[in-house]
Amino acid sequence: MIEAELKARVHAPEAVMRRLDERATARVEVYRDTYYDRPDGSLEKADRELRVRTVHGQDSTRTVLTFKGAAVDEASGSKPEHETVVADADEAHAILRGLGHVPVIAFEKRCRNYSFEARGRHMLATLVRVPEIDGTFLEIETRVDEADVTAALDDIRAVLEDLGIGPKDLTRETYTGAVAAQRR
Repeated sequence: MIEAELKARVHAPEAVMRRLDERATARVEVYRDTYYDRPDGSLEKADRELRVRTVHGQDSTRTVLTFKGAAVDEASGSKPEHETVVADADEAHAILRGLGHVPVIAFEKRCRNYSFEARGRHMLATLVRVPEIDGTFLEIETRVDEADVTAALDDIRAVLEDLGIGPKDLTRETYTGAVAAQRR
């Protein structure tokens, strides 16, 4: 499946949050992400990602192992995504290191997630703050077959517009790149 996703900088986070609160109940979570690569950097060079994410919510903690393939839509950066929940975060990290992968960057994301139906699709909207980066971001995603990416992105753009987010606010900036730049 492809994670059709658009990300935007949010200039009025409180207004967007109010609009999202009208659509769904928020789930507040803190993500602790660690990205891995091969020692030669070949995953990044091939536009692929390997991540261990531990999600701390109000009532539970879970860890997810994610692999993202190269972008299938250059304008949005939408990628094939494969995820699975793992029982033990420390073991997931140990397995990746044991297979020769090295941690490249780790950081925290503070998220407010909203799951809802829009335009006939299940969507996830996430308001994101990364302590090391200025600003608030909004990601909206839906999972689709590759043949449906363009239509799904059009639907996401319509939802963004309903939330007061225009095309000029869209960004392809990655959190990993922005955090790495801050740390240099």
